[in-house]
Amino acid sequence: MRHPIPRIYIDTSVFGGVFDELYEEESKRFFRLARAGKFQIVSSGLVTLEIASAPEKVKIYFNNWLPSMEIVIIDDTEAQRLTRAYLDAGILTENWQNDALHVAYATISQCHFIVSWNFRHIVNFRKMPRYNAVNVLEGYNPIAIHSPMEVVFGEE
Repeated sequence: MRHPIPRIYIDTSVFGGVFDELYEEESKRFFRLARAGKFQIVSSGLVTLEIASAPEKVKIYFNNWLPSMEIVIIDDTEAQRLTRAYLDAGILTENWQNDALHVAYATISQCHFIVSWNFRHIVNFRKMPRYNAVNVLEGYNPIAIHSPMEVVFGEE
């Protein structure tokens, strides 16, 4: 039985990681595996907006991936409602609502994973179970939250 290719939502940090000395190796490996068909990259208009203020080389890299990515179109009301639930649960404050919105987009679009280098607000062992508790309370499935390093480990 063939398993479906995992749909992995990636936030802006993964594109930037390609040009960050600390994250470069695992970020490039992540994208090589995606190119090899190991998973489908999913992103959102929020990533597109955030990329607009990124360095030029990150913009170019993102634009080169656009034809290969699925850009999810989510009802903003639904995404804002789930984001509000995360904020009301105290997972993040208003200042970081875009980070919560990334998790909401990944959840609502039924991705298997969200992958990020954001260890403070997304890939955080204290926050991950709280995001998923809210997801379940709001009628969504839990979502796996990982760094690119965890996704690529042992894959090549």
